[in-house]
Amino acid sequence: MIILLTNDDGIYAPGLASMQRQLSRLGDVFVVAPATEQSGVGHSITYLTPLIVKEVYLDDRQWGWAVEGSPADCVKIGISELCPARPDLVVSGINGGLNAGINVLYSGTVAAAIEGAFYGITSVAVSLEYDEHAQFDKAARIAGSIIEQVLENKGPEPQLYNMNIPTAALEGAPEVRTVPMDVDLHGENYERRTDPFGRVYYWPTAYPSPPLDGAETDLTALKQGCVAVTPLDYNMTKSAVLEQMQSWRLTADAPADDGMAAVTGPVFRTRPKRLGGRAAGP
Repeated sequence: MIILLTNDDGIYAPGLASMQRQLSRLGDVFVVAPATEQSGVGHSITYLTPLIVKEVYLDDRQWGWAVEGSPADCVKIGISELCPARPDLVVSGINGGLNAGINVLYSGTVAAAIEGAFYGITSVAVSLEYDEHAQFDKAARIAGSIIEQVLENKGPEPQLYNMNIPTAALEGAPEVRTVPMDVDLHGENYERRTDPFGRVYYWPTAYPSPPLDGAETDLTALKQGCVAVTPLDYNMTKSAVLEQMQSWRLTADAPADDGMAAVTGPVFRTRPKRLGGRAAGP
């Protein structure tokens, strides 16, 4: 089995190394990860500048490739150029910090897994609850075991999964729950502060977890110390509304001229840069 491993915390992140060691039990692992941390970049890609790729060595052996781009870039270039053959599995992680609820939409970790799914490859995003002294090796053992079970039980079609591991699950035998993604906004807040120069700035604060008396989701499972596994789909079409819209008979007819004067945008002018009181230039 050929496995493409990436992340959004960067090529030197400890969670990546822990995951690489565990996945090596399942097949040949090819590490292609961002050269620097890319947390929160979502599904951005690089297309206006060259994509720089450098080999990374460990004890005189080639360990992986560092890509000066986003997690999605890493998967694209990994599949297209760096892996010796088409990967059978794409894994993104282990991320330092959970990617559950609506944070899935912002996550570079999940975006990398989505990119693998674009190519028709089963892909898994793995995240661990943030801890200053995170136990990535323990989390990798849990994640590796669950990934192996998923591959044994899933059907022949490729599938995208998001896995989140709370700190509480690292002790004992944690329960694993297959749950939907929480799509409610539970309240995002900002703390207003002032810097030493008197300028106002805002620091985002974590939003509270959902109550446990509602429907079970990835957030409620994590709150109870369970590992949360969610099957995802990147097709964002809302089928029920699409079906309703078929009868709308929308047209692209331009509205009649009502006599309003044409509205033009601002006209920008440039001035020559002045050097020593004189305009620069020949």
